[in-house]
Amino acid sequence: MAPGRAGAKKDAPNLNKLIADAETQYEVGNLDEAISLASKALELTGEGGDFELKALNLLGVLSVEDGEVEDARDYFLRAVKLDEEGTLDEKIGGGPEKFLFLAQLSEEGGQDSVQWFERGAAALRKQIQRLNDVANRTPEQQSALDELQSKLGGVLCAVAEVYMTDLSWEADAEQRCEALVTEAMLIAPNFAETWQTVANVRISQQRLDEARAALKRSLELWQDLPPEHPSVPEFPTRVSLARLLMETEMEEQALGVLERLVTDDDSSVEVWYLGGWCLYVAGEKLREAKPQQNGEGEAAEKEWKATWGYARKWLSQSLKLYEMQEYEDERLGEHARELLESINKELGEPPEGDDDDEWSGISDDEDDDDEEHEHGSDCDHDHEMHD
Repeated sequence: MAPGRAGAKKDAPNLNKLIADAETQYEVGNLDEAISLASKALELTGEGGDFELKALNLLGVLSVEDGEVEDARDYFLRAVKLDEEGTLDEKIGGGPEKFLFLAQLSEEGGQDSVQWFERGAAALRKQIQRLNDVANRTPEQQSALDELQSKLGGVLCAVAEVYMTDLSWEADAEQRCEALVTEAMLIAPNFAETWQTVANVRISQQRLDEARAALKRSLELWQDLPPEHPSVPEFPTRVSLARLLMETEMEEQALGVLERLVTDDDSSVEVWYLGGWCLYVAGEKLREAKPQQNGEGEAAEKEWKATWGYARKWLSQSLKLYEMQEYEDERLGEHARELLESINKELGEPPEGDDDDEWSGISDDEDDDDEEHEHGSDCDHDHEMHD
C-alpha cells in the first residue's frame, strides 16, 4: 500500500501540469492537442484517481467544442457520479457546470433538461449561501458572489424558456415561468438576460407594456458598454433580443442592436435579414401615415422610400450570404425574397451595381434616420418570427 501511495503522490504534480497544459492548449485554440493531453491525464489518474473529476469535466468541455456531443455527455455523466450534489471544490472539478452542460446536451429536452438545470441551480444556491454567510467579504469574494448570482439568474431564465417552449402544454407552465422570473429578478437584477426573459414571459401573457419596460431595462444594462465587456450578452442572446424588440414594436432599439451585431459579425444571415425586415416594417408604417398638412406629402414619401432603400440593402446582403453559406432556413430565405419583391414593386429594380456596394449599416445617415425611427411600426403583421 505504502509504495502505491508514494507513487500516486509523485505522479500528482505531473498530472496537474498535464491538465494545466491541456487548458492552455484549449485557450490558444489547439483543440486536438488539448483533447490529447486531457485524455492522457484521465488515463494516468485512473478510476478513483485524484484528478479523475477534473479530467472528466475538462474532456466534457473539449468534446462540446469539438462537436462530439455523445462523448461530452458520457464524460459529464461520469463526473456527476463523482460529485452528485455539485458541492466538491471547483479546483478539483466539482461544482454545478456539469449539470448545466447536461441540461443543454439533453436528447430528450423538456423535463430532462429541467431536472439537470435544477441540480445545477441547487449547487449554485449552496455556493451563493456560503458567500452570503461571510460577514466581511473581500472584493474578490463579492465579485465571485456577483458572478454566481448572474449564473443562477441565467439558469432560472433557461428553465423558464423550457416552460415557454417544450413544456408550454403543461398545466402549471405559466405559474412555473412566473416563479422562475420572479426569483431571477431578485437574485440577478443586473443580469441583462433576466429582463429579456421577463419580457418574453410578458409577451406570452400579452402584457406588452410590461414587456417593453423589461426590454428597456435589459438594454440599459449593456448598450453603452464596450464590446468586450463581460456584461454584454452573447451574440445569439442579442439576436433573440432584436426579435423581441421587433415583436413589441420597438424598431428603433431593435435597429440599434442589429447594427451593433453587424459590427461584431458581418457574416450573420439572420442579423442582416432581421435588419431588413425591421426597416421594411418601419418604412411601411411611414408610408401608411398620410400627412394632412400641405407640403408634407413629398417629404413623407421621400422618407419611407429612403427607409425601404436601406431595407433593400440589408435584405440583399442577407440573401447573398444565404446563398454563399447554403443557409438551411428556407422560410427565412422565402420571407426575405418576399420583402425584396414588395420593395422593388414600389421603388423599381435597384440601379445596376447598387447591391454590390459595400454596406456598413444605417448609421452612415444617422441624423436622417433618427426621425424615421421615432415612428412606431407594427411588426405583428407577420407573427411568425422565422428561426
